[in-house]
Amino acid sequence: MSKNIPTPIAKIIPKTLEKHNEKRVDNYFWLNDRENPEVIDYLNQENTYYDAMTADTKGFQKELYEEMKARIKEEDQSVPYLYNGYYYITRFETGKDYPIYSRKKGSLTANEEILFNCNDLAKGQTYFQLGGLSVSPDNKFASFGIDTVGRRIYTIQIKNLETGEILSDKIENATGSSVWANDNKTIFYTRQDKVTLRSDKVFKHKLATDAADDVLVFNEKDDTFNVSVGKEKSKKYIVIGSGSTLTTEYRILNSDNPDGEFVVFQPRVRGLEYSISHFGDSFYIMTNKDKATNFKLMKTPENATAKENWKDVIAHRKDVLLEDIEIFSNYLVVEERSNGLNHIRIMPWSGEGEYYLPFGSETYSAYTTTNVDFDTDILRYSYQSLATPSSVIDFNMKTKEKEIKKEQQVLGGKFDKNNYIEERVWATATDGTKVPISMVYRKGLKKDGNNPVLLYAYGSYGVTMDAYFSSTRLSILDRGFVFAIAHIRGGEDLGRQWYEDGKLLKKKNTFTDFIDCSKFLIQEKYTSPKHLYAEGGSAGGLLMGAVVNMAPELYNGVIAQVPFVDVITTMLDDTIPLTTGEYDEWGNPNEKKSYDYMLSYSPYDNVKAQKYPNMFVSTGLHDSQVQYWEPAKWVAKLRTLKTNDTVLYLNTNMDAGHGGASGRFEALKELAKEYSFLLDLEGIKN
Repeated sequence: MSKNIPTPIAKIIPKTLEKHNEKRVDNYFWLNDRENPEVIDYLNQENTYYDAMTADTKGFQKELYEEMKARIKEEDQSVPYLYNGYYYITRFETGKDYPIYSRKKGSLTANEEILFNCNDLAKGQTYFQLGGLSVSPDNKFASFGIDTVGRRIYTIQIKNLETGEILSDKIENATGSSVWANDNKTIFYTRQDKVTLRSDKVFKHKLATDAADDVLVFNEKDDTFNVSVGKEKSKKYIVIGSGSTLTTEYRILNSDNPDGEFVVFQPRVRGLEYSISHFGDSFYIMTNKDKATNFKLMKTPENATAKENWKDVIAHRKDVLLEDIEIFSNYLVVEERSNGLNHIRIMPWSGEGEYYLPFGSETYSAYTTTNVDFDTDILRYSYQSLATPSSVIDFNMKTKEKEIKKEQQVLGGKFDKNNYIEERVWATATDGTKVPISMVYRKGLKKDGNNPVLLYAYGSYGVTMDAYFSSTRLSILDRGFVFAIAHIRGGEDLGRQWYEDGKLLKKKNTFTDFIDCSKFLIQEKYTSPKHLYAEGGSAGGLLMGAVVNMAPELYNGVIAQVPFVDVITTMLDDTIPLTTGEYDEWGNPNEKKSYDYMLSYSPYDNVKAQKYPNMFVSTGLHDSQVQYWEPAKWVAKLRTLKTNDTVLYLNTNMDAGHGGASGRFEALKELAKEYSFLLDLEGIKN
């Protein structure tokens, strides 16, 4: 595939980095300066190279984009939910990129009141995100945050919903989210550290006052903790949450008393995690207290919240992970996970007749959605699988009747879920552990080793990768691809221990699990190394980086989105967003044992002279989570060391951050680039 187009070569400026009396030489450290014109020039060169090398696929990319866009219902709206006397709706209009937030008073036949038309607000912006929309208890005001860069730094403003006027209040450098006290004139919001972007402070703002006079309510000084502020479903308490990877702490304040003092619910104890839900005169607590690895549910009086007062409601179970709860006046709804699948359990407070919702598929995803009201028998939940479009369902917990409020429509008239097979298979890892893989493909697949397979995984932070539906994915499924998700350790797919076994000094299990899943798919003749592709983003991009160093021969192509690949240097730099809060996930490289282990797998540090698969690497210049220079340095190093002529692309979105483009359909253009990369390698041209 080599064409006569000059490859971008980043200049080498060796920089010696020293730690624990060991020296590492980083030839591309200089790329760590987005203000340097030479850095921007290099990123532009890589973009120009990518465009030139893929010029013959541009038409196909456009075709893929149009095809994916055509399946999406452009004029669409969310299922309305009733909150405080109003039905709230988010909708999209044909040809428009951004949502319109609206509400209707008392009835769905009432006049629509547009709260925010983001298409108007986004005019003239290359990036736009509205977040943290919060309406005052008297329904008269809405606070909201706007980010026009993609770095997740928001400006909070307040709109008078009766007059349509945006008030003069302007709160800069915030996380975007805010919450109203019951007096309708006080909001609490969080701010970030300007350098690290760690959410570390909670402020109180009074309507129609200067933000410079806002009162600091809480300052989280431990740089491994992040702060949030919210309101209980009961509306009785404002809650400040402080959390690190392993430890949580909450502070509560009666919402009727915004100028009172927040009280610590239960002081932080390293390793103690808990979350709280207020109901009646009690708090319900999901916690890992008493070595409850998979969490248990406890209860305490609202006036005695320290842990010695907590009593068990649902005991700990070794094989069932307690994921979440939803409280109603007559029911407790529990979200659980066992054998890698979601289960929703309905438990009447009367203690009689508990049951589970029945789900028939072999691999699926089900979870509760917007349930803002205590006094209802209706549970709203969502269900989807790899071949079943997402649906929102209202379930009557008393009569057990269900009403599908909305099923995601796949336009174009060609999609029929009966044309696809869903399967869950189990690969055996090197240490004997069974690792599940969820798969979807068109009927009629022959296991002859010739099928292209895209194997996706994440495998960090205890994030579970459930089997989810994607209408865009049909563009590769219908061209013969198998799509598979490897539920590797480091996620929480099979319970909390699954996560514990894929982090810190066991992190390499994440990588070897993925490699073993790849070998399984080859061995079972779903595919072969000529037709196997791997994909992962962010921490999943770290996975891609590790895997191509460890087993490059297994893959024909790899997609690494915003990849975290320069592990050691990033984790030693505590000015970078997220770093210090990550020590409990990756280890602290200031300690020699962690440093040595991380160095043994850090993708950038382990690039060597060997053959590498075809690779497509993407990043965003303004990414606040994985800085653009990590993939840029990695690609520069790969260019000098790889010994074969496979393609290597670095594509930088010069206008966006970690989530990529903000427009509803702009993201499809980025996906079209990835799909055309895969299909081109398979020789599929249309």
